[in-house]
Amino acid sequence: MGLFTSTKFDSLECLLVEQLQDLYDAESRLIDALPKMADAASSPELKNAFTSHLNETKGQVNRLEQAFKLLDQSVKRESCEAMKGLIKEGEEMISAGGDPAIKDAALIAAAQRVEHYEMAGYGSARNFAQRCGRQDVAELLQQTLDEEGNADKKLSQIAESSINPAAARA
Repeated sequence: MGLFTSTKFDSLECLLVEQLQDLYDAESRLIDALPKMADAASSPELKNAFTSHLNETKGQVNRLEQAFKLLDQSVKRESCEAMKGLIKEGEEMISAGGDPAIKDAALIAAAQRVEHYEMAGYGSARNFAQRCGRQDVAELLQQTLDEEGNADKKLSQIAESSINPAAARA
């Protein structure tokens, strides 16, 4: 959804559905991007983190599909322009040359931007679901929000414990 749009929201549930469509598109795009991130990483620990998050992301897509079903909505993607931009920035890091540790640090920075965007999106959607009295949907979204937060923490841990010190020495 663009910042300035002609979309009309008649209810908070309508906004919730639109947010789910945006998140669904974002996660679907990430499924395509994460293997490229893993291939570009030189650190085995970072490769593993990207691969592990790919499996989580597939589960997150399934949860979004469950949320659509619970809301009696068809599964639909609304183009997520923000994720397109974040992935484009990530692709710049993937194709970059230079020291492998510095490139890994750049990949982590790009991935953390994605995680923070997703946490904002899932947090808002979860709050909308709660306000609509849809605790069932809110619980699904909270599970994903927790996973996104854990992925961000794991990336920080990898960066701080090994990647960034190696990059600083390069």
